[in-house]
Amino acid sequence: MLKYSLRRLLIGAGMLLALSMLIFVMLRLTPGDPIDAYIDPNVPMSPSDLVALRATLGLDQPLPVQYFAWLQQALTGNLGYSIQRPDQAVLGLVFSRVGPTVLLMGTAIVIAIIAGIATGIVSAVRRNSLADLSFSVLAVTGISSPPFLSGLVGLYLFSVYFNWMPSGGMLTPGREFSLLDLIHHLILPASLLALAQTALIMRYMRGSMLEVLNQDYVRTARAKGVAEFWVITKHALRNALLPVITLIGSTIGLAIGGAIFIESVFNWPGMGLLMVTAVENRDYPVIMGSTLVIGASVIVVNLLTDLAYAAVDPRIKVG
Repeated sequence: MLKYSLRRLLIGAGMLLALSMLIFVMLRLTPGDPIDAYIDPNVPMSPSDLVALRATLGLDQPLPVQYFAWLQQALTGNLGYSIQRPDQAVLGLVFSRVGPTVLLMGTAIVIAIIAGIATGIVSAVRRNSLADLSFSVLAVTGISSPPFLSGLVGLYLFSVYFNWMPSGGMLTPGREFSLLDLIHHLILPASLLALAQTALIMRYMRGSMLEVLNQDYVRTARAKGVAEFWVITKHALRNALLPVITLIGSTIGLAIGGAIFIESVFNWPGMGLLMVTAVENRDYPVIMGSTLVIGASVIVVNLLTDLAYAAVDPRIKVG
């Protein structure tokens, strides 16, 4: 297990390095000059001032030199300072937004796992029934709905039309902190973020469960007179969960992408909203720093998923 974990960590570190290089190059290929983000349009600057500023920021160096200079600082924990907020270190700014994003994504993932597995089991056990057909239609709808569309539709229906839920924010402005108020603001964005993940888990769980229910050991358990509840939960469910565990790990990466749109729609003060604001303002240090933290999070989650899969399935050799 130790060798397997170290091997996966090395692969993850290589992927993170490749991701940082890709983002760095893509940012440099965007239209415009990076120096423009540092210039105040209300303060006139001479050509010599621009040359001096470019040299101070290291933008006069070749791209490989710029990248390795940034990487050297990043390895020490220094991701630079925000252009829009010069007194804010990028690492501190990013970490200040991690909590709301983890809360939103964690709630959405829990909802997706519980709802997806439950509906998948029901659909498989009651194959071709009305419940199976209904869940399948909802799953196709959820998979086909991108987060920005489901977010806007959900915002209009539940916040504007029916006025059941808050239209944005994490807490009610001007009101003291209340757990119920937080939950009230959390339910709608978390449910919408969980929509696509629930649909994916449901479809995988249904297919895996149908395959397991046709195995000989399940038929043998039924022939011995074992109650259907125990046949499902004890004999079929554990084996059916194996491919779903891997899917759950991959849905976390999808949830991160969806959170960017959901946080923007609902003005949720997390990393997604921070990234969108940074892109709009061409705040390069914040874009690089937040992308690096998100990439590292996805890699760690994938590692934990692989280890969990190996722990559940004894047939996998991890030595």
